[in-house]
Amino acid sequence: MSEGTSAKVPEAIRVEVVYAEARRQIVRATTLAADATVWVAIDASGIRDELPAGFVPVAIGIFGRVVAADAPLRDGDRIELYRALVIDPMQARRRRAQRQGGRA
Repeated sequence: MSEGTSAKVPEAIRVEVVYAEARRQIVRATTLAADATVWVAIDASGIRDELPAGFVPVAIGIFGRVVAADAPLRDGDRIELYRALVIDPMQARRRRAQRQGGRA
């Protein structure tokens, strides 16, 4: 940066915390301090109150990239709570093909 200029750091950031199942999706937007972490956002969003009892994410990501719970956030991030697969993807493809009367 040139002398006399400075990058403006936002005082607050806005992020979304999301969780999805086959038939429903939960999206919670929250505003946080600029130095907030992933775990702070999850906690502040209140999303845990709406998750299935005993749910523990197998991973947490930001826009599809797995991150640590203490990862810093940027304005506009979408934090995703990943759950375990319910069915093997290959098995799901076979079932769809059978229902469509086609190849397995």
